[in-house]
Amino acid sequence: MSTKHHLPRVMGNRGKSATEIERENFEKNQAVAINKAINNQETPVKEKHVRITILGTFTDGGAGMFWHAATRLPVQGNPIVCWKFLHVLHKILREGHPHTIVDSYKYCSHLNDLGKLWGHLKEGYGKLIENYCRLLIQKLRFHKKNMEIPGNLLMSDEQFAKICGSDVNNYDATYSFEIAVDMLDYMDEILTLQQSVFSSLDMSRSNSMTNAGQCRLAPLILCIQDSCQLYDYIVKSLFRLHSSLPPDTLSGHRDRFVSAYKKLKQFYVSSSNLQYFKNLVQVPYLPDEPPNFLIASDFNKHVKPVAVVPEPENEPDTDSVGDLIDTSDDKLDASFGNGFGPPEIDERDMLIESLQREIQFLKSEIERIKFEDQRIISAQREEISKLEKILSELRLSADKALKENESTKRRLEEATANAGAVAKLAEAEKHAKANEEKFKKMKEIYNKLREEHVALIRKNADTAKKLEAEKRLVQEREQSIQETKSQMDRLENERKVIQESLQQSADQVTSQLAEATAQNTELLNTKEHLENQVKMLEDTKANLMSQLQTSEEESESLQSRLEALEQDKHQSEEALQLEIKNAKDQLASLKDEMTTLEIKRKNEIDSLKSQLEDALSEKAASEAQMKKEIEELQTRLTQLDSDKLATEKQMREDLSQLHSSLIASAVKEGRQFIDDAMQQVENPTHIPVKCTAEFLLMRAEPVLSALANLNTAQNVYCQNQTELESLLKTITSFSHHMGDCVIHGIATSHSAQLEAGEELVAACQTAGESGLEVLNFLEKGGSIQSAVEKSTQKVRQLIRLAEDLVPKMVDVKEKEIGDLLENEMHSTSSAIEQAAKKIEEMLHQTRKDMSGVELTVNESILDSCTGLMQAIKVLLVKSQDLQKEIVLQGRGTASVKEFYKKNHRWTEGLLSAAKAVGMGATSLLEAADKVVKGEGKFEELIVCSNEIAASTAQLVVASKVKADRKSKKLSELSEASKGVTSCTGKVVGSAREAAQIIEEQNLMDFTKLSLMQAKKEEMQSQVRVLELEKELEMERYKLGQVRKRHYQLAGENGGWETEENIQGDILTLSSLDSKS
Repeated sequence: MSTKHHLPRVMGNRGKSATEIERENFEKNQAVAINKAINNQETPVKEKHVRITILGTFTDGGAGMFWHAATRLPVQGNPIVCWKFLHVLHKILREGHPHTIVDSYKYCSHLNDLGKLWGHLKEGYGKLIENYCRLLIQKLRFHKKNMEIPGNLLMSDEQFAKICGSDVNNYDATYSFEIAVDMLDYMDEILTLQQSVFSSLDMSRSNSMTNAGQCRLAPLILCIQDSCQLYDYIVKSLFRLHSSLPPDTLSGHRDRFVSAYKKLKQFYVSSSNLQYFKNLVQVPYLPDEPPNFLIASDFNKHVKPVAVVPEPENEPDTDSVGDLIDTSDDKLDASFGNGFGPPEIDERDMLIESLQREIQFLKSEIERIKFEDQRIISAQREEISKLEKILSELRLSADKALKENESTKRRLEEATANAGAVAKLAEAEKHAKANEEKFKKMKEIYNKLREEHVALIRKNADTAKKLEAEKRLVQEREQSIQETKSQMDRLENERKVIQESLQQSADQVTSQLAEATAQNTELLNTKEHLENQVKMLEDTKANLMSQLQTSEEESESLQSRLEALEQDKHQSEEALQLEIKNAKDQLASLKDEMTTLEIKRKNEIDSLKSQLEDALSEKAASEAQMKKEIEELQTRLTQLDSDKLATEKQMREDLSQLHSSLIASAVKEGRQFIDDAMQQVENPTHIPVKCTAEFLLMRAEPVLSALANLNTAQNVYCQNQTELESLLKTITSFSHHMGDCVIHGIATSHSAQLEAGEELVAACQTAGESGLEVLNFLEKGGSIQSAVEKSTQKVRQLIRLAEDLVPKMVDVKEKEIGDLLENEMHSTSSAIEQAAKKIEEMLHQTRKDMSGVELTVNESILDSCTGLMQAIKVLLVKSQDLQKEIVLQGRGTASVKEFYKKNHRWTEGLLSAAKAVGMGATSLLEAADKVVKGEGKFEELIVCSNEIAASTAQLVVASKVKADRKSKKLSELSEASKGVTSCTGKVVGSAREAAQIIEEQNLMDFTKLSLMQAKKEEMQSQVRVLELEKELEMERYKLGQVRKRHYQLAGENGGWETEENIQGDILTLSSLDSKS
């Protein structure tokens, strides 16, 4: 590397601050990276250049620098440059600074113009660029409308739920409805682009391993990444919408999603099969069936597709930085000459350049590391937030379990209280038993007192008796009586007290007994009720115990899971802290190295400044010499440019003349062909040539497409003169189609009525003249649009006249046409066999009854007719074999009748031909019978033979319509047709020979005529000739009318459909006079 590439940079940096120098170097590096990433080589964009461009957006804080450089690229002149530009733009929108989308949105009109411009190119990258521009415009509009969604579409479920509304019942359904539509539109553009890319490749070859194929396929990796995220968000948003809106309202969403699902699944399958994508992206797979949004539980089956893109391997720093350093000359390079400084200056300059590159690369790497660290930290924070959310959920679950445990404990306490009621019941039972015992004791006391009362009453009676005995002894025992009386008073008082006490005790005992009985009954009822409650409480206790055990197990499981999650969270935090620490250490070491390099570079720059002063003095001496050489080279360059322009102008003129001569030759040849066709109207030898209206329609339809192709080819040639070959081919094709249509229209007029035929001839002439007018406009080089439209109208008028000539035919049910054809073929075969048998009988009878010349004539005619019948029989057999082959090849899984029904027009042609063959055989048999009997004419036999030949030709043509050209049975049918033609010639020859023999026998002997007799015979012959000519003219007119009517009746009996172009054939028949 010479000093002229570096010393000017040192001079250019004088007087500038370090920030300005750094900014200038950054802009140069970005421009070089963008130009190297977006070039005209049909290869994939290199990842390292794109990576530098993406890092530049973070340094620049947006896409301003990128668009500043991109607007100077030849994107409108080179499709490969435009394609790579769109790829790099897509990459920057996904992975660049967030402001990149805002800065790029104002260039939507520029992208739209690019798409429209390249959309006119039908081949190559034209449609691909148009679809890619539409995709990027849709992406920019989507992110402009939804600012919260990042360019790479990567969001957590919480972020997406926050955008759509966290509460299903309270979120904005209108916004979710609209964002679902926007995402579906975004997905449609992605699928359109991928479909156009795959359509432009030949998938039968390994295009993915060629540079051209990889250039087209590379952007699909970004489409795969975008489509994965869009598919996940669309599914989630549609499930949310179905949870709050009626299903009928979202039917359009579901239909669009199902259509996109099928295309996306095929896109992933096609991409996964490409060898080029094997190491670049891991293509996901979609489930076999799309999710059913009408079933909410299907959301649990949804699995988010993930496209894994491996991190690219870091290339050597020196190579990447060296490639991105601008090696072009600055404005000051020209002022330093070739440079002959000392080697020391060159080496130091190289060292300075190397240090600058390393510093710039280290800065970009620091920015990239910061960005990666920020991304990793954000991802870890999201993960931590997820774990904290899970932890909070687990805590809520644990609290809930604790509450359930407390509830369970309360239930157990209640059960325990109920158990106290049971204890009270037992005490009540004991109390009841005690009362029963007390009652029994009181009853015993009452009985005892009663017995004592009875004993006292008895004692009182005894005392009374004793008192009465004592009264008799009063006097005797007054003192004893007084004592006894006082004792009696005392005993009476005691008795009254005891009696009152017994009465009270009895009443008390009676009331206590009633109370005890009622209390016993109540206690029994209470006992029964308490027993039921005890039973229910025991069941409840058992259930509560089982629930308590289950809750304790779930609590233990949740506790263990919580501990595991806390442990994982702790490990993740430790790993994150370790990574952050390592990143900080690396950053610190890089900063130290950068500081050291800055100091070193500054010292070396100071030392080089002194050497630069010495180099400036040497520069002045070489400047004058270099300026002189530059002027000489500029003069030579100007002369070479003028010579080049003159040569190019001459070549363009020669090429234009060559193109004009070729077009004139093609137009001349086409004009001659059309003129020749139009001149057939005046050609008397063309009058016998006839054509059906159906066949004319078949020859007229291609003229319309040829006119459209000619107009298109002429427009394409005006825009791109390299398309000359296509224009010449189109001129030749148009001329031949127009001439073919005119000549067949004239032939069709020969079999039409007089007025219709004249009108058809006039239409043919007008169409031919309009075609010549188109060629004249084309030869002049102007626009042929008006001439083409005029000619199209004339040809359509010709088609309408031909359609009017198509006979109106009755309908035949399509379901019966197959049976009708088979029956007609069988009846025709039977008619031929019967005719052959009849002719053999006639031949046998003739040999038996005739002799001499008459036998010779009739035998010759019948032999030729027999041969003709045999040939026709063979032809019918071959035709049926070919028809079976056609049906077998074309019907597929359908039945034979369904095949005939599907191809009813072809079947109707066969049906008409078979009827004509049968009728011809019958007519030939009748004519031969009349000739043998001497009642007919030989001309009738000739006409019938010609009719049979025409009918068999129609049958052959109708069979060939759907036959395979390489079919063996088709070859056999052609050979059989030739046999029929040969036998027809033999019949005609035999008839003519027989007629000649008869005429020779009936010739008048003119040798015996006198002069007057000869003159009289001559005059009579002339009169007869005139009469015959007039009769011939009348018969020919009659023949035309009869043929017209026969054609109509044949169509009606054949059951053809009305107003359709039916497969026809050309029957080229010469009149009897021309054949004679």
